[in-house]
Amino acid sequence: MQREEIRKIYSRYSPVYDILFSQMFSPRIRLGLEKIGIKKGDRIIEVGIGTGLSLPLYPDSCEVVGIDITRKMLEKAKKKKDKFGLGNIHLFEMDGENITFSNDSFDHAVLPFVMSVVQKPEKMVSEIKRITKKNGKIIIINHFCSQYPIFSKIERFFSPFFLKLGWKSGLPIELLSNHCNLYIEEVLKKNRLDPWFIIHAINKK
Repeated sequence: MQREEIRKIYSRYSPVYDILFSQMFSPRIRLGLEKIGIKKGDRIIEVGIGTGLSLPLYPDSCEVVGIDITRKMLEKAKKKKDKFGLGNIHLFEMDGENITFSNDSFDHAVLPFVMSVVQKPEKMVSEIKRITKKNGKIIIINHFCSQYPIFSKIERFFSPFFLKLGWKSGLPIELLSNHCNLYIEEVLKKNRLDPWFIIHAINKK
């Protein structure tokens, strides 16, 4: 998907995004954040912050920078930030494939449900590795293509439909280790049948 198409789709989602996805996404983001073991003073970037579903989940002792390319989604996140008085949160309209922060700017990175949305996930992960410090934790939460042939065929069949909804369905998990050269510490799910994976990776650069 092209960036402008992504912006249009998620701009349309913005008024109802929390209603549709908060119950599904928030518990998995919470599990991912637990894997970081956030310490006082940590600086964390979240790519694809969207409407800010994750914002109340971060401890106020850390600094969080959230980026997204969709302004209307960020406007919703800004309202949450103001509502909860989250002075440790900073929001920017920015492309995850072209991040403007300098090398080693962050202790850890969180990428919730964004791998299937961006145009070039390998480029985004490369940017994340650049701006995250050595041995920093990178948490990726996403659906990946099923390892079972029958289910992967079904996913490929419905791929054009999912693209219209705003995400790709056929992303292989091997992309992370083979093409993105990520050191994966752990792969887990909220439960055995959960369609979303929580990837706990270490930035071995």
